[in-house]
Amino acid sequence: MDETAVLVALWRALHLEVDAPPYVFVDEVGIRLAEPEPGWRGRPTMDPRFTAPGRASIVARARFVEDLVAEQAARGVTQYVVLGAGLDTFAQRRPPGAERIDVFEVDLPAPQAWKRRRLLDLGYGVPEWLHLVPVDFETGEDWWENLSAAGFDRTRPAVVASTGVSVYLTPEANAATLRRAAALAPGSSLAVSFMLPTTLVVPEERALLEVAARAGAAAGTPFRSHFTPQALMSLAEESGFRTTRHISASHLSDRYFAGRTDGFRPLGAEELLLATT
Repeated sequence: MDETAVLVALWRALHLEVDAPPYVFVDEVGIRLAEPEPGWRGRPTMDPRFTAPGRASIVARARFVEDLVAEQAARGVTQYVVLGAGLDTFAQRRPPGAERIDVFEVDLPAPQAWKRRRLLDLGYGVPEWLHLVPVDFETGEDWWENLSAAGFDRTRPAVVASTGVSVYLTPEANAATLRRAAALAPGSSLAVSFMLPTTLVVPEERALLEVAARAGAAAGTPFRSHFTPQALMSLAEESGFRTTRHISASHLSDRYFAGRTDGFRPLGAEELLLATT
């Protein structure tokens, strides 16, 4: 399984163990899928204090996306696409209000095959409303066509989420993804997380980002793309989106971390774009 996906699952689990309530995001399934070895909490990447900002970013973006899905489901949207799904567990947790949603998980073939086996081994199965769609973005394979072949209805609106993915894709692959997503039916929403250029990152966050970049490179997934908010919004508008909105780290902090006295806050280096068709 992709090490980055495992790291995300373990940080979600660690949030429930080391951070004080109220919890920003509750995921008790991901760690079961990941099945880490005993002693995983002792890994350098699990240091509760050093990794707190990154962990906060992980749970904040997950919460934002699932709040968006719930909001759009209340408006009648019944399709949810997760690009670069990794060990996402929305389908297994099935939050209230999501009963009628078809979930399409798009990911690389090998990690997705591994995840399918884990879902079967753990008894979750792959129900008819969960569609696992294997795609290799970097080779130019068309995720849009594969999505349609898996049962996605292009004539109906959808929520599409791509979190923790853009930094690992080339600028060209990111642009291609935006162009495809802009062709979604009217009323669709796209949420994309992105990493700011290092020059815009405060010095105290750079050490954590350097650790993450080294870990990604060692795992064969180096950082390839950084965006300023304006550059990514402009790219989305040029791709055909009707509206674009920058969801800053400070916005996420105000929305999900207000009133906390433990200093638990998301990284300022990772932010979100919300675009609509």
